[in-house]
Amino acid sequence: MGSETKSADDLELIVPNLHRRYSGVTATNRMVAPKLAKLFRAAWFGTDAPDGIARMGVGDLLKLWRRARPLIWHARRNDEMIVGVLLRLLGWPLKLVFTSAAQRHHTWITRWLISRMDAIIATSVISASYLKREATIVLHGVDTDTYAPPSDRAAAFAESGLPGRYAIGCFGRVRAQKGSDVFVDAMLRLLPRYPDFTAVMVGAITVDQTGFANDLKKRIEAAGLASRIVVTGELSIEEVQRWYRRLTIYAFTSRNEGFGLTLIEAMAVGAALVASRAGAAELVVEDGVTGALTPPGDVDALVAALEPLMRDPAAASAMGARARARVVEKFSLDAEAAGIAAVYRALV
Repeated sequence: MGSETKSADDLELIVPNLHRRYSGVTATNRMVAPKLAKLFRAAWFGTDAPDGIARMGVGDLLKLWRRARPLIWHARRNDEMIVGVLLRLLGWPLKLVFTSAAQRHHTWITRWLISRMDAIIATSVISASYLKREATIVLHGVDTDTYAPPSDRAAAFAESGLPGRYAIGCFGRVRAQKGSDVFVDAMLRLLPRYPDFTAVMVGAITVDQTGFANDLKKRIEAAGLASRIVVTGELSIEEVQRWYRRLTIYAFTSRNEGFGLTLIEAMAVGAALVASRAGAAELVVEDGVTGALTPPGDVDALVAALEPLMRDPAAASAMGARARARVVEKFSLDAEAAGIAAVYRALV
């Protein structure tokens, strides 16, 4: 175990991350865990551990068997709930917490696992409405120091070596659920009119989505826009953050979403936001002030909302500044950590 945790007896919180592929859930966990580690003696169990929290392995976990004092196991996925339930059955003194971001009806196995938890956190009122039990609502936060506007956005973009002067981005796995096709369709219509813009899609292409992604690439090439609609594939966290700082406009195009962390990440870096009404968009965005809201899957509406911002980058910058201010005020990581910590303290 890392230096932050002196011994197994001192531990108060385990943050499991048992998903091998990097995802939005992992990104959320990585951001808030170091904040929680300042409030509790905590350790990270699993892959993609961030700085600022101790690591623990299987050997460290074994030392906690039949310990007298309870400790928190905070799951964010089914497999982490399953492991927590099994460990408690086998004698580990765990208090089980689950965060639910899903905005849909849960499967029977998820409902059963949720019934075994000691406390439930929902990331929005909508997520809470799909649960069959009481939940505490704690909105996601973002590290507004890490996700911050660049000192010179034009220079940040120039660093990329891409054509034009401005970037418009859409981040997340390339798939229909994320609306990647909606973004591409909008760009095929808008980029020929606005030669100063280049579009950037940052996110993994999983094996099951190769056909979908290849179809998008063929349409981009057929339109002669291969140099101006860049599909990066999966990147390191640091590289993703660098791409955020290059953006003038961000398009959140999901058809359905749990929360949609990219919403507040993009707002935090001062990008103007056009967002589909999915995930927490309607809670996060003040329509017409800190962003523009559109119906999910509606290419015409996306084009209509993006075009005024592409026509007037100064207006986009002003919207981005208002978006940044809203995130700092309402969606800080400190506020999220404090909400989660209150749930923990009620249990132990």
